[in-house]
Order: sequence, then C-alpha cells, then structure tokens
Amino acid sequence: MNAITHNFFDAASGRITDPIAFMAADADVKKQVIGIWAADNARHAATFADKVDSFLQDAQVGYAFLTPQLHRIEAEVYMTRYPSFDITRFFSVDSSGDMWDVGTLVYSMDKVGQAQFLAGGAFDMPYASAQMSQNTLNFHLAGIGYEWNTQEMQRAAKLGRSLSSDKAMAADLVAQRFIYGLAMDGKNPAGVAEKGWTGFVNNASVPSAQVANDGTGPSRLWSAKTADQILRDINAALTAVETGSGETFVADTLVLPTSAYNYIATTRVGDSGSTILSFLQANNVAGERLTILKSRALETVGTGGTTRMVAYANIPQVLKFHLPGPHQFLPAFQKASMVYEVGGIMNVGGLEVRVPKAMAYRDSF
Repeated sequence: MNAITHNFFDAASGRITDPIAFMAADADVKKQVIGIWAADNARHAATFADKVDSFLQDAQVGYAFLTPQLHRIEAEVYMTRYPSFDITRFFSVDSSGDMWDVGTLVYSMDKVGQAQFLAGGAFDMPYASAQMSQNTLNFHLAGIGYEWNTQEMQRAAKLGRSLSSDKAMAADLVAQRFIYGLAMDGKNPAGVAEKGWTGFVNNASVPSAQVANDGTGPSRLWSAKTADQILRDINAALTAVETGSGETFVADTLVLPTSAYNYIATTRVGDSGSTILSFLQANNVAGERLTILKSRALETVGTGGTTRMVAYANIPQVLKFHLPGPHQFLPAFQKASMVYEVGGIMNVGGLEVRVPKAMAYRDSF
C-alpha cells in the first residue's frame, strides 16, 4: 500500500479531520484511510479486552469503547452510496436550511407566457408567468436509527475487534429508501401518501396522455409497434414540453420504465446496426444534450396501472426535492441497563414542481 500524503486525516489513527476533502478524494485513498482508521479501532478495542467485566458496572467504560467505534462507522456509512436510491439522477436536491426548518414557499406556474409582435408605442407588453400560485410546503422530521447491546460490545472488546458497521449501513439504507419513495411518488414505505404529497411520477398538474393506439391489434404496446412508431411516441413526449411551455422550456431528460428502456436498448431499427435507444440518442427533437434514464418507479403508475414515461427540463426552476436535513446519526446514549441507542434523524420536504408544463407524461406503452 502506498503512503498517503493528504492532510485531511490523522496519519496515526486515520481519524478524518476534513470530511469535505475526504468525500472529494479518490476511492482508493478513501479505502486506505478507512483501513487505517479500522486498524486503529481494532487496537483501541484490544485495550478493552481486560476491562470486559467493567462494562456492566461502569457506563463510562462502555462509552469509552463505543464512541470512537461510532466515529469510524459513521464515516464509512456516509462514504457509501446506493445508486438504486439515488434521486439526484432525476432532479436537483435542495438542502438549504437545516434539521429544524418548518417549511418553504412553493410556487407553481401553469402558463409561462409567449412572445408576441409589438407596435413601437405599444403598452400591452406580454408577460411570462401569467398564472402563478403560491403554497406552503411543510417539512417533516423522520427518523431511523440502530442500537447496540452490552453483549455485542463485550464480545467485540474481548476479541479486540471493531464493531461492525452493518447496523448503521442498514439504517442509512432504510433512510435513503424512505427519501426515494417520497421523492418518486410522495408515499411512505407502507404505500400511503401520509403527508398528502405527490412525487416525480404522479404529479396531477403535469400534462399526461396515452401513446397512440396504432400498433398491431390495434395496440399501444411497443412490443406491437415498429421502431418508427416507438420513436414517434417518445418524440411526442419530448415535443409536448416545448409546445406546452410555449417554447420556453425544452426537454433535456427522458425517464423510461426499466422494462421499456431495456426493450429499446436491445431492439434494432430495421436492418441497421443501431438499436432504438442509440438511434434516439443521436436523433431526437430535444437535441444532442438529451439524457435518457430508467426507473422501476414508472412501471405501473400510468393510466390503468400501465407504464409511464416522463420528459422534462431538468433544472431547479422546474422541479426540485427539498431535503433541508439529510439523514444524520445522533450521539449514542444508554437507554437501558444493557442497551445503547444511536438515533438517526432527517428533515424531509416533498418534490416541488414549479412549472408543470415543463414536464410531460405519456402512458400505456
């Protein structure tokens, strides 16, 4: 292992002194730093091997063992990313504010205006954002943590081992899954819109329609349509953003259900060497900057439980998710004679769609 020369950690213990610089470092560097930290924790744990019995009589012994262990665990947890619950692929996340903010003002525009010819002395200047509504979006505190019991801590100390990060990893994964669900459809893990929110895939203000019913049968399904018909369906969704917003916004992002994305990624355009996906990427009404993504959240949210695609201008002026308090762990405390709890909290807002007509839904393919 090569020596590390960065100055964002303590070389002896591996303890991170500059978290921002650490997060920006290369993966190999992070791995080495965590390795140094884990080794130091193991050495620290070994010093408690002869103090195991004291855990039951002296709470300070337990805290002395637990605290540095948790520092290492939290650094390891927050270094890890779970792409399957990464909402930043689809829209911006606004983390302005803090864990205790109560809400924000939400602005929604139904019409964004249209330029017109004017006379030299005109007094009837057309304005953008002619219709605009203002509402309050409340933030809500949520939590998920984990706990350690004295038996687990004693066993680790007796063996001179660091505590496992599995519990903290599980808690953070649950938090990310919770946030992902709220962002995508406004619902909690039980499938209930507990706060009355909608999300990215089911906002009632976004214009929606079904794709054309002109496939074999007739049918709306892409499996019954030609490549040209599929490309037309997709370009119709992209065009709807431009025309619906009075050409104020142009779609730069298209999100498809995973099954539909995989279908066009493996289906060729006629006898050419291009798949529908590669042809679409190079030839579409939105231009070369079009980003095409896939999401499992779009499989059954369309009309009658069918598929749905979303075309939109992916900029904060159109939509963003409010997360003023990202998930963080609280200091450990002893909640029972043999149990230590590590709470985890987050302050969550919903998805704000500011310009519904800069998005378009197309269903049933």
